[in-house]
Amino acid sequence: MKHYILAKFTEGTDTAALVEPVRKIFAETLSIPGIHALAVKPSCSDRPNRYDLMIVLDMDPEALPAYDASEPHHRWKEQYGPITAKKAIFDCED
Repeated sequence: MKHYILAKFTEGTDTAALVEPVRKIFAETLSIPGIHALAVKPSCSDRPNRYDLMIVLDMDPEALPAYDASEPHHRWKEQYGPITAKKAIFDCED
């Protein structure tokens, strides 16, 4: 399945500076059994009604509980939660 995270950061956040640190955190999830691939994509549009960053994990559905409990997932929420204005999570089959 694909696990999508779309994040809109608070106004004034330098989102370009976040891409590599966020990628580094999520790259650690690739060591979780059942997580196969990662993509971190910044938005190419600077419109106020757009989200800033999309994170996509390709994983087995059974890996979702391990991901939710993982240290990188908790670090993402702790470090970036305070500057996240909106977030959407979407899971789907390939």
